Amino acid sequence: CDKFANYKTAFNKLFSRTCRLNFGVPIARKKYNLEHNNNPIERYNGKIKDRIKNIRSGFKSFDDAKHFMDLRKIVYNFVNPHQELQGNTPAEEAGIDLELGRNKLLSLIKFVQDNYITLT
Repeated sequence: CDKFANYKTAFNKLFSRTCRLNFGVPIARKKYNLEHNNNPIERYNGKIKDRIKNIRSGFKSFDDAKHFMDLRKIVYNFVNPHQELQGNTPAEEAGIDLELGRNKLLSLIKFVQDNYITLT
């Protein structure tokens, strides 16, 4: 390379525009007529990040982190109501009705305890 000073400016200008168009999704997706919107997954990742910040000792092993993520997935799908689903959980929208009642987390724990199956 001949180290021409304008190469860096031109490269950054072209490359950043190409990356934004090919790999990025602008927040104002309607303005650009894009089909995809990554805001929901970013919000979910932010919630996980906020929760992990409160874990003082961190995860002692990879299995601990996996168990945490499995629990988050269960709570997200069976316990937390979603505004876009008119206050239902994704499980309820999918037709999975465990009749958990008002205290869904406690009822889910009892349901699993009563219906525990060991795989051997």
